[in-house]
Amino acid sequence: MNKPLVNEFDNIVNDILINNKFKELDNELHHGISRYGHSLRVAKGTYKITKRLNLNYKSATRAALLHDFYLNDELETKNSFTALFDHPTKACENASKYYNLTSLESNIIESHMFPFGYKKPKYKESWIVTLVDKSVALYEMYRFKLSLKLGIYLIFMFNMITVQR
Repeated sequence: MNKPLVNEFDNIVNDILINNKFKELDNELHHGISRYGHSLRVAKGTYKITKRLNLNYKSATRAALLHDFYLNDELETKNSFTALFDHPTKACENASKYYNLTSLESNIIESHMFPFGYKKPKYKESWIVTLVDKSVALYEMYRFKLSLKLGIYLIFMFNMITVQR
C-alpha cells in the first residue's frame, strides 16, 4: 500500500492492534501462521477492496481485523470441525467487550464463515470479508501449512535414504 493508504489503514485499526487481548492472537497458530497475522492480512485486503468500491471501508476493515478475535482456550470444543461453526460467535462476543460494534460490524464477524456458520452475510461488506477471508486462508494454507508439511516430509525422506546407506 502507498504511504497515505498505510497511514489511513493504521488510523482505522490502531486501537485494536494495541489491545492486549488482541495481541494474544500472535500466539495462536492459524493456517500455519499466527491468528494475528491472518487477521491483519484479511483486514488489509478488505480495506483495499471496500475503499475502491466506495463501501463502508472503515467498519469493514475493523470487523475484518476482529473476525477471528478468540483464543483456542475460549472455545467450548477442541474439535476443529465444530470450531468452524462456533468461533464467529465467540469472536463477536470478544469484540463486543472492547468495542461498540455496529450492526454491520457484528454481521461481518458473525457471518464470515458462511456457508459453514450459522449467520448469512447481510451486507456487501460482509460478503467481501467472507471472500477475502477464504482467499487469504487458502493462500496461507498453501504457502505456510502445506510447505511446512512438505518440508517435514522431505526431511523425513532424506533421513530414510541416508540411514539405509
